[in-house]
Amino acid sequence: MKTIHRNPDVMWREEADALARVLEALDRGEAVEETGTSVLFSGGTMLSLNYLGTEIWKLCDGRTPEGIVAELLPQFEVDEAVLREDVQAFLDELAVKGFIRYAE
Repeated sequence: MKTIHRNPDVMWREEADALARVLEALDRGEAVEETGTSVLFSGGTMLSLNYLGTEIWKLCDGRTPEGIVAELLPQFEVDEAVLREDVQAFLDELAVKGFIRYAE
């Protein structure tokens, strides 16, 4: 089973103020997909992550994709199959950009 690891050369920070605004908006039932809550930096590339992306990123600590989905599922009101597809698509994007690495 493949495990996922953040590239140690990637610098990142979570934006506390943006996260607080997103959590408040979620409590009000508002959409937050376009609001960045963290930023990744690597080799001159910057990537802004929304709330779901940030939560996925934080779980790239040696877990499997299935483990990430299992951790996130209780937090998000979404069908498991949809979440699984979204997580895998995002992980694929991060891998192509060199932000994460897979290990056996």
